[in-house]
Amino acid sequence: MTEAPKWSRPSAGREPAAAALLSWLADPQAPRLCVVTGSAGCGKSTLLAWLIGHGTREGTQPERRIHGFVPLAGQTALTAAWTLAEQLHVAARTPGELVTALAAEERRTVIALPELHAAADTEAVTELAVTLLELPHVRLLVEVRSDSAGTLTAAPAAVMDLDQPQWTDPQRYAAWAATRPADRHQPVPETFGVAVDLDDPAAVCAVDPWQVSVAYERSGDTHGGLRAAWLRAGASLTREQTPADRAVVLLSALGDDADPRLPEALAALTGGAAWQVVWRRVRGDVRPPWPGPARALSSGRGHLAGKLVVADHQGTIRLLEEADATPAGRLPEPVAGVRAVAAVPEGDVLVLDTEGRLHARRSPTAPRATGLAALLEEGPTPLERLVEAARSQVGGSAVTLAYAEGLLAVGDATGQVLVFPETEGAPGPLTARLHKGEVAAVAALRLEVSDAAPGIPLIYSGGYDGTVRAWGPGAEPLATPVRSRPCPVTALAAASTDAGPVLAVAWADGLVEHETLEEGGQIRTFWSGAPVHSLALTGAGHLLIGTDETLACLVLA
Repeated sequence: MTEAPKWSRPSAGREPAAAALLSWLADPQAPRLCVVTGSAGCGKSTLLAWLIGHGTREGTQPERRIHGFVPLAGQTALTAAWTLAEQLHVAARTPGELVTALAAEERRTVIALPELHAAADTEAVTELAVTLLELPHVRLLVEVRSDSAGTLTAAPAAVMDLDQPQWTDPQRYAAWAATRPADRHQPVPETFGVAVDLDDPAAVCAVDPWQVSVAYERSGDTHGGLRAAWLRAGASLTREQTPADRAVVLLSALGDDADPRLPEALAALTGGAAWQVVWRRVRGDVRPPWPGPARALSSGRGHLAGKLVVADHQGTIRLLEEADATPAGRLPEPVAGVRAVAAVPEGDVLVLDTEGRLHARRSPTAPRATGLAALLEEGPTPLERLVEAARSQVGGSAVTLAYAEGLLAVGDATGQVLVFPETEGAPGPLTARLHKGEVAAVAALRLEVSDAAPGIPLIYSGGYDGTVRAWGPGAEPLATPVRSRPCPVTALAAASTDAGPVLAVAWADGLVEHETLEEGGQIRTFWSGAPVHSLALTGAGHLLIGTDETLACLVLA
């Protein structure tokens, strides 16, 4: 077992205060809110910096760990939520989405909020803190000056006033003070004091993104549509990145009600970025219309080649043109609570609902047998046999599905993946337990070996356990995950493209990873700024990313 790193002494003789904070962290019966207060210059920030510095180190004991912190000087509730979302590995565009995401985690989460009194909007940030405290697994450590602590200390709280003598060792404090310059209280600089032209896309992509975020949040102007796009994707835009990459993200979130000059202006700024935007559809778009929240996606094949299958939150399943997202029809019957969709070459769409039921829906554009051919058709088709086999074997326990030529892959709530072959009389299903806990997503493809052979099947599965695993049905799964991160997988896609086989993975913190699977393949990333519900890959190599607000089509630069 690795020994936990040692903690140094706090400065300024604050050993009594430090011991009390460590006791508060470890005491399950203590109030879940601890307020560190006192007058200006009394050492509140220094004490919290000591605690955060040690509490965020790798190997820190669980009862002493700080999971997230935001120095609040100059921050708003929105920018604070973005910072915490990144640190806590969740995707959230608003304070409300942050609270919702953390409510689903149910793991002990300790958050430190230094300098609340210096926030750009202390009332809104205090409201966020109070709302976070409604989650029984969250503990908050807040620094605030004595004259600003009223609302917080009205809640049940452990209050540490550093102006009181019991929190300081006088001898150690005297020794520390003797080494300090006499005039050590420097004025706090203005965090967001530089003006920026919020109507200029080049300017907002190049300057401090936190400054831009606060300025847009406070502005009452639309700025030609830039403000709405920035706030829609801001949790991604504030990450460390080049202005070109920032322009790609901003363009992917730009609605069609924006100044018509902006798309071209932003596209001109994306030179050198990893990605380019082919097209995007944003909530409220009318030319062509936004297809609704993209809860599930599939690229078409066979009779649906060149089409995208998009399922929304109400179970409506639409067909879009792959080239530009113009409407190409919809399936006649909605399916309530769609979890996954998969297009098959014959023109059918397989749909899995939240009850674990598998449906087969026929596209209205798919060919149908007529005349003598229709009379001669007897018995179920290969696809119907495949669906029936999956229904009888899995029942209502399926949570996700994928389809590759002649194979149906289904993941269940126990971490097992089942693969059903389409060939009549073939043994099946082939099974493998790939995850601890529920499977979150599966993807399937066939690796081409020759024009005559059907290709080698390869299954990828992502779990709520934070891993992505690879499995060739009929063989043992790879012992080591191909991906592992400290947050769940939310979507997968795999396809044979013009550039070779490709895997795309979406994570609960909003990260999308794109990997070419050939030897030495690169991994490229994209952050949409919102929770990603669905992914798809086209044969041309386009990556589709679906959220509740946007559907974006990207291509590698």
